[in-house]
Amino acid sequence: MPLNPPNPIKPGPVKPGPVKPGPAKPSPAKPSPAKPTPAKQTPTSQSLLSGLPGHLSASLFNAATGVKLTADETLFMAGDAGDGCYRVEDGLLKVTMVSRAGGERILAFLGKGAIVGELSILDDLPRSASVVAVRPAELSFLSRAAFEDFARAHPEIYKSLVTLLAARLRETDAVVAAGSFLPLRGRVALTLLELAHEFGQDVGSGRIVIRQKISQADLAAMAGIARENVSRILNDWKRRKLVSRLSGYYCLENKAQLQHEAEL
Repeated sequence: MPLNPPNPIKPGPVKPGPVKPGPAKPSPAKPSPAKPTPAKQTPTSQSLLSGLPGHLSASLFNAATGVKLTADETLFMAGDAGDGCYRVEDGLLKVTMVSRAGGERILAFLGKGAIVGELSILDDLPRSASVVAVRPAELSFLSRAAFEDFARAHPEIYKSLVTLLAARLRETDAVVAAGSFLPLRGRVALTLLELAHEFGQDVGSGRIVIRQKISQADLAAMAGIARENVSRILNDWKRRKLVSRLSGYYCLENKAQLQHEAEL
């Protein structure tokens, strides 16, 4: 099935530089006045290093340096040498793979606290996917040398990584099954549910607002289906009051029904 072309990518690695501290400035949605509660992050949206025990993850980035990205700027491209990993301090990134024909598949969106690029510091192989800033972002960069120094001082990190890798393999089996057996509606529902777990806020009465502005083209690239199909499915769900859109933010009005759609 055809995919939409990716946003323009400016090749070349980004050089770390100082980051000026300051509060994040997310664009607010306009849901009902109920007090928002962040939804729990799904395991598939977390990096391996994000899943480390608290005492390890808290000190891992003590020796990190700052990196800033502008909107649509490339952090790294698939095939680049992997010299370290990054933690998102502010902003939004997307992890993508692009076909020779120019079709884009979005593997994940990464917000504050996410870690990207850690596989290359573990296996010393080139980057397996490209990462691009969706909007301006501030990151912390941890070099491979700094990671190896940390691991020598904390060898227990490797036992944790083995456990996390085993869990990731099991999750990959589920992702492959979903892509192979779910109908189009199920794939769109699964994509919305994953985004809701990653960026969702419960605004009362079972309604969950995805607090990032995600386009239909991005939903199509995540689900791996044509944008026209995504549009048709969303319009039907809006009529059935399963999904709505509030000031550009998707809102899950009936999470249980979407979960039913996403069942294998």
